[in-house]
Amino acid sequence: MAQLFSNEWINALKDEWNADPEVSDKLAEINFNSVITCGFKDDDKPLCVFVVENGVATSAGLYNGETADWDMRATEENWNKWAEKPLNMASMGLAFTTGKLKFPVGDFKAMIKNPSMAGPFVKSFALMGKIA
Repeated sequence: MAQLFSNEWINALKDEWNADPEVSDKLAEINFNSVITCGFKDDDKPLCVFVVENGVATSAGLYNGETADWDMRATEENWNKWAEKPLNMASMGLAFTTGKLKFPVGDFKAMIKNPSMAGPFVKSFALMGKIA
């Protein structure tokens, strides 16, 4: 498996995102555009970023000061655990309410109540497990 949050890892995630119609096609249906960053919970800044335009991840790489619409943070242990056993709707809600998954930027509560966003978002966590 590529090192978590490396340039290789985030680009592999971008490719998996675009190859999965339950993520990219569903988000294209709602014209989803976003700059998404992720990293570790206690770090000052995210480690990687990917840009989504009309549901398609158009670029990915190491974080370089981009302004995020969504920033997801967790411990390395939790990220690795979720790559092995992806979150589902219930476990994601639990991870959020217990503080294991944090969103310094982005409105998780509004997103999770919107089925057109929540389904693809939860599915995107399963993509991490496909990165070899």
